[in-house]
Amino acid sequence: MLPHKGTPSKIKVCSFRNFAKLILPLVIFLSLTIFFGYSLKNTNHTKLPSVLIGRPIPDYDFLPMDGLNRDGAPVRGFVQSNRNHDAPMVINFFASWCAPCIQEHSVLKKLKKQTGIRMIGINYKDRPDDGLHFLTRFGNPFDEVGRDDNGRGSLEWGVYGIPETFIVNKQGRIIYRHVGPIDKIQLQNKIVPMINELLR
Repeated sequence: MLPHKGTPSKIKVCSFRNFAKLILPLVIFLSLTIFFGYSLKNTNHTKLPSVLIGRPIPDYDFLPMDGLNRDGAPVRGFVQSNRNHDAPMVINFFASWCAPCIQEHSVLKKLKKQTGIRMIGINYKDRPDDGLHFLTRFGNPFDEVGRDDNGRGSLEWGVYGIPETFIVNKQGRIIYRHVGPIDKIQLQNKIVPMINELLR
């Protein structure tokens, strides 16, 4: 029996449809992978916007870290009673379990040494003994150190990953936010000039 004349074309159409059903999801997946990979690679996470830029710092009390002393006196926390705004300041969120925080810490000490700006450290979701050990081992560049044991205060600041650093002007308004560790190049090219300008 001779095959029907339309049979080959039908086979071709069916084969193409099956091929498209198999290949199309793969093409879409690869396209999305390339798109999101490119987007992540070309996003500068250190310049993420913050709704707090230009606004006063949040009114949240960070209690002092128990056992942290300087010159025989306890280091104060960052609370309303000592939150004067007559000079600019740097506020840094850190933790002992955060490897980039360890990497950044020597840079923060240089920042303090070079500018003398008031520096506040907020110990984020850390065990008290671990936070204390961190500052004892690596040095304490901070004038005040507050605890954020459960992370609620950091939420008020919009912090979602540490380290994060905020620069505050003498009016108590946030003017800059840096996400991730500050490196030596960023310190000299961006952070120190900005702070020196504020200190004039």
